[in-house]
Formats: sequence, C-alpha cells, structure tokens
Amino acid sequence: PAVDRLVQDDLARVLAIEIDRACLHGTGTNNQPTGLAATSGIGSVAGGTNGAAPTWDDILSLWSEVAIDNADVGAVGFMTNPKVVKKLMQTDKGTDTGKYIMERFPNDEGIADLNGMPCGVTSQVASNLSKGTSSGVCSAIFFGAWSSLMIGAWGGLDLTVDPYTHSSSGTLRVVALQDVDVAVRNAESFSVMLDALTS
Repeated sequence: PAVDRLVQDDLARVLAIEIDRACLHGTGTNNQPTGLAATSGIGSVAGGTNGAAPTWDDILSLWSEVAIDNADVGAVGFMTNPKVVKKLMQTDKGTDTGKYIMERFPNDEGIADLNGMPCGVTSQVASNLSKGTSSGVCSAIFFGAWSSLMIGAWGGLDLTVDPYTHSSSGTLRVVALQDVDVAVRNAESFSVMLDALTS
C-alpha cells in the first residue's frame, strides 16, 4: 500500500480514539469538549469513600438512576473497560449463588451482555481515576440511552504537511486536526460509577 495512505489511516485512527476518550472523559478545558463523566445532571452511583468493587446492586442502580427519570428508552446499554469486565465475570451476584454479574465474554465487536442489555467494552473508558485513598486505580462504568450523546464534527480530517520545522534533518512534520464537540441532549439519560475497583 502507498505510504501516504498508511499515514493518513494511522492518524485518523489516533484521532478517532482520542475523540472517543473525550466524549466520555473530556474535561471541558484546554480545548477538550465536556465529556459525559463531567456533564452536570447525570445520575451517579458511588461505590464508597475510597471506591469499591462493583456489585450487582451497583449495576442495578446504574440502570435505575436512568429508569426513575423515564429515560431508559431507545438504544440503552452499559459501557466500561476490560478490567471491569474481568472483575464482573469473577463477582458473584450475591453470596455463593453460582451466578456471576457478567457471564459471557465480549464478542468480536467488543459487545458483552450485562443485565440483559448490551455492554460496550473499550479501553477508552478510564481505569486510572481516583477516589479517596484509591489513587489512579478506579474505573468507570456508564449506563445510558446512547442516542442522547451527540457528537458534532466540522469538516473531515485536516492534514497539513510542514516541510520547514524539521528541514535541517530532512524530515517532514504532518499535523492532523479535526474539530469536534460533544453535547448531551438529556442528562437524565445517563448514569455513571467513577470509583469501581478491579483488584
């Protein structure tokens, strides 16, 4: 394949990964959009003062935070990271019931089943959050009606070739830019747990 096509594809992939991360965890500062976790008004489920391993009750609470507001309509589902999936597959729903919170591995599209609903699995969901004394080890679990998360993109991928910055070493600098913003139509359509411990 042509090298320029490979470079374009790699840059587009890197930007797409960052857009996904910003949609979930963007701070709203330093040219980042305000991501879902930082959106005011979404439901919140807390594990504990210093975080806690996710339980069956936490999963049900994530759903009920949205359902209580009559917002569990449309394409609803969970989203989390592989560390949480591993923990949920090892965690009994109660005490020695022999049934685990998550019982099937994600399919080849990264979709698992959680409480009878789809659960997207991606490393873009943070696993380095902090709560109390649990520093940099907490994970996020989202639930919501994902059609209420809007992503606006202005134009396509913009590539600029800069032959001057590194001209003395005979190399080119390629700058990739994509203008994107994120908005949540209805905050009540989402809930999140930001202090799930996985080890």
